[in-house]
Amino acid sequence: INAEYMGKIGDEEIRFEQEHPFPLYPGEQIVEDSEGKIVSQLSVIEKNFALRLRATRDFKDSDGTERRAGDEWLFKGPGTYLPRIEVNMEENIKAQVIGPNEALKLRARQEFVDTNGAKRSVGEEWLVTKSGAYLPGVEEEVVTKVKARILTEKVALHLEATRTFVDAFGKERKAGQQWLVTYQDASTHIPNVYEKVIGEVPITTLSNRQFCVVVDPVDEKLKPRLGAKEVRKGEKSFFLHPGEKLLGGIQDVMILAPDEALLLRAEEAFDEEGKHRNPGDKWMVKGPCDYVPPVQVQVLEKRRAMA
Repeated sequence: INAEYMGKIGDEEIRFEQEHPFPLYPGEQIVEDSEGKIVSQLSVIEKNFALRLRATRDFKDSDGTERRAGDEWLFKGPGTYLPRIEVNMEENIKAQVIGPNEALKLRARQEFVDTNGAKRSVGEEWLVTKSGAYLPGVEEEVVTKVKARILTEKVALHLEATRTFVDAFGKERKAGQQWLVTYQDASTHIPNVYEKVIGEVPITTLSNRQFCVVVDPVDEKLKPRLGAKEVRKGEKSFFLHPGEKLLGGIQDVMILAPDEALLLRAEEAFDEEGKHRNPGDKWMVKGPCDYVPPVQVQVLEKRRAMA
């Protein structure tokens, strides 16, 4: 090294293609790469791929961006990456392909603003539902791919909110709230990150000769009426909402012949066909007729006329 050339002890530099060969000055040496080669191939990044890069020290990038030690960013393809001494290549990233009826579940590695302008907190999770290739940013971690649940006229989806949020249909759901998503809402449903799938609910179908008693039925606003009972007669098809139960399952309508009758007793006060019944009252319903007992009535026995 003469007076014209000052060596930078311990420093390194990367040299690329030049018109003429270059000499190694006293004190300079070539460092082999991880494969033992002194000349390395440049990394060619294809479309839908990227390199995750990390700055090892402060510097200004070729596009004028100020990088701080520890900063991470992506070099997205297609393109050829020119390495720098100040930058480590951490990993190759492949875009995730989101198909129809699929979503990508992501988690924030740090606080940032995503490509849609939404502020994300550390550990926050969300879904990307737009079909196509998606290249996660350095602030994003891919959790899993979520497939849509298929809804039909015979199957509904039973969900529970893990925290308060607004669902895909614009309804606010409170933490712990349960509800159904049916075919009338959508033909497919991708569960939100705050929706826990409890299971699938089959439709309940009653013929014109059947009925059932629903315990704790919901009202018009889908609020449960705890302790109440409701008789539902066929023909009818419906889904049992969360909290609703069938008492005694699906039952057949009682068919009375002309010589048959039912002995009944009122379990609570109610009015029936203009008559007031008090708890404990007993009476008979005579055939021929079809009979479905109200929820206030207990059938004691079926009797037949003496010959």
